[in-house]
Amino acid sequence: MNKTNKLARTWGAGMLAAALLLGGTVVSAGTGEAAPVKAKVKAGYSLVALKYNGTLTMQQGIFREGKLWIPVTFLKNTLGMPITYNKAENSYTAGQGIRQTKLTVTVYGISIAVNGYFINEYEGRSFNNRLYVPFGLLSDYLGYRGDFSASSGRLNIMNRPLNKVTVTTETYAKEIGDSAIRLDYPQIAGLPEASAQKSINDTLRQAAMSFAEDADRAIAEKSEQDRPYEFDSNYVVTYNQNGVLSLVMDQYTYTGGAHGMTLRQAFTFSLKDGKRLLLKDLFGANPNYKKLLNEKVGKLLRADEGYFGGFTGLNTEKYFYLKDGRVVLFFQLYEYTPYAAGFPEFTFTFNELLPDGSNPFTRSK
Repeated sequence: MNKTNKLARTWGAGMLAAALLLGGTVVSAGTGEAAPVKAKVKAGYSLVALKYNGTLTMQQGIFREGKLWIPVTFLKNTLGMPITYNKAENSYTAGQGIRQTKLTVTVYGISIAVNGYFINEYEGRSFNNRLYVPFGLLSDYLGYRGDFSASSGRLNIMNRPLNKVTVTTETYAKEIGDSAIRLDYPQIAGLPEASAQKSINDTLRQAAMSFAEDADRAIAEKSEQDRPYEFDSNYVVTYNQNGVLSLVMDQYTYTGGAHGMTLRQAFTFSLKDGKRLLLKDLFGANPNYKKLLNEKVGKLLRADEGYFGGFTGLNTEKYFYLKDGRVVLFFQLYEYTPYAAGFPEFTFTFNELLPDGSNPFTRSK
């Protein structure tokens, strides 16, 4: 069982379970066919005409309960993403590279992973035997933005302007006895400043290699009676604009017991000089940014039924990553909430934290 499926079992429950059709035609990779879905769209939704870079397409989305849903056929037929179906996993894979998206159908529902990284906040849905993904998935992770007009019922999906940098995945894999280490980590290319590129790559490589060293030590101390140990890591890019690159990385460890443990790390870099940016580098234009964050986060934590207590303020400026116009703060498993609750995350807009007219990326440009 891979890490994505483990996390889906823990945090991806509550979704419909079934194999899916894409627009009435099974997507096949020569591995078999999927059974049809019997779910039906309920009342209270409207169809949305989809445009791509201003051109009207034959595809239609759905606007339901305040959310926009995009058919997977749009990804295939309009955005040109290759799609395959894997019968053994009951999964659909769309796209390539670090934006490759996998939708896995289990008894718990339809989980979504991008670049092997489980996306907890989004899930796939089936409407009238067709597979849909939320537009937020395209906007947050796949490099697109949108302009939606509720009055006209049209959504114009556009390519998002991204930094001219290439992100690829390096893999460190090792087997020791019955235990395995497989770490995927990012490396970048294409920056005009070689020293900045090296600094970023060294930081990311060191994060992976430090985890590998911890894994080696744990395996060396493992007894023969213990179950096989497992160590893996993966990542997803969440922001790649305005001279800034932001990504989040999960490092998973299983050394026995009921479940493994995951450590979450995040990295936000200025592509200009390779500096790892902290919250103060982005929101320092507001001298009270930390006080404001502590107040907001504290209030939200205390409102959580599973809150353990103990929050007195942010104890690091590294546990965050960026999305378009937003910053996401997170805490580790068990830090303030139960394991089953996952990673507590709190999202704030730049406008909430900065004075009017301020730009969090002034330094990075």
